[in-house]
Amino acid sequence: MTDNASQTAHATELLAFRLGDQEYCVDIMSVREIRGWTRATPLPFAPGHVKGVINLRGTILPVIDLAVRLGMAPVAGDDRNVIIVVAVNGHTVGLLVDAVSDILSIPVENFQPPPDLGDTGPAMCISALTLVDERLIRVLDLGAVLPGQAVDAA
Repeated sequence: MTDNASQTAHATELLAFRLGDQEYCVDIMSVREIRGWTRATPLPFAPGHVKGVINLRGTILPVIDLAVRLGMAPVAGDDRNVIIVVAVNGHTVGLLVDAVSDILSIPVENFQPPPDLGDTGPAMCISALTLVDERLIRVLDLGAVLPGQAVDAA
């Protein structure tokens, strides 16, 4: 096997997206589709990060404002935004983000562990950090970002 093939075998494919001026990514294997913004129908008593639900080809899909979930200002929810449909903990969920920016193939050895900031807050949702073209990109652990009970609340 050549070095190139060896690197490809040990690379992770990630979908990169923007929330405000920050870049995040998720494992592309958890992504089911990327769709344009669709206004969500709000649900009473839903957590603040749950934007509401949409009808996705006959399936009711909860839409999470990922920025709010990570402690940031809400995503506006307009034609420039997208919903990334992901499978998390056996559930399908839509993540509202500002924009999808890239598909990255990152060698596993380029991932750095996040600093230990304790086990509270959005920092615990970051599984790794990586540098791409001088941009520091955070790799989200969707299981930590959207635990089962947060998804079930929708």
